[in-house]
Amino acid sequence: MSWGLRNRLDRVLPGLPNGTGSVMFAIDHGYFMGPTTGLEDPRKTIVPLLPHADSLMLSRGILQNSIPKRTNIPIVLRVSSGNSILNDDMSNEKLCVSVEDAIRLNVSAVAFSIYIGGAYEHQTIVEFSKLVNDAHRYGIPVLAVTAVGKDMNRDLRYLSLASRIAVELGADIVKTYYCDGFNELIGACPVPVVIAGGKKVPELEALKFAHNAVSDGAAGVDMGRNIFQSDSPENMIQAVRSVVVDGADPNDAYEQYKSSL
Repeated sequence: MSWGLRNRLDRVLPGLPNGTGSVMFAIDHGYFMGPTTGLEDPRKTIVPLLPHADSLMLSRGILQNSIPKRTNIPIVLRVSSGNSILNDDMSNEKLCVSVEDAIRLNVSAVAFSIYIGGAYEHQTIVEFSKLVNDAHRYGIPVLAVTAVGKDMNRDLRYLSLASRIAVELGADIVKTYYCDGFNELIGACPVPVVIAGGKKVPELEALKFAHNAVSDGAAGVDMGRNIFQSDSPENMIQAVRSVVVDGADPNDAYEQYKSSL
């Protein structure tokens, strides 16, 4: 691994060198969902939360138009797209942002979805592999967002399959879902793994699965809706951080969250 790639990777996940978790804040939902609840005014929602996140995962347009240009937070740029929530099959994605543009935007990593078991599995695997070739040429880490076909369960069998394929293709970070037997997935995935927050769930539930994932070997979380759709996003991201980075008990973190409302 080159010095530049290693340096960028440790900026995105600063807990890696000392074995603690990291908090990546995912706000890229609009690239296929449009004005997502909680992100109707991205700048208003995002800027107060930046001091509590280790890195930010987002699209090119929101980076350019909603993030202060003097911010130093590491950026993980979404570079795959090609679909919307109006389509039945969400797997029809290709590379839509060049590595050169990512470099111009001074990003620390790029993110691309691969759809294992989806109708466009082959397309996303090939496109992802080409991205790894180009990004690694410039020392840019690549995060694989793993998704499974819509008829498949998000269980250990399929999430392990998708995650391991991502590693085999050259991913430097894998984003997947937490599941039963997650420690087995970690054992088969020799790069850092971050868990997706997924759809909004009650705050205590979100804190508990974040705690369980890190306890089972995840390098952190890449959480979005469970933060920006909570009743108090700033208090929630601080609660997530206390669990993932500081090792707080999720019940204690939840009580602190409630007391701050």
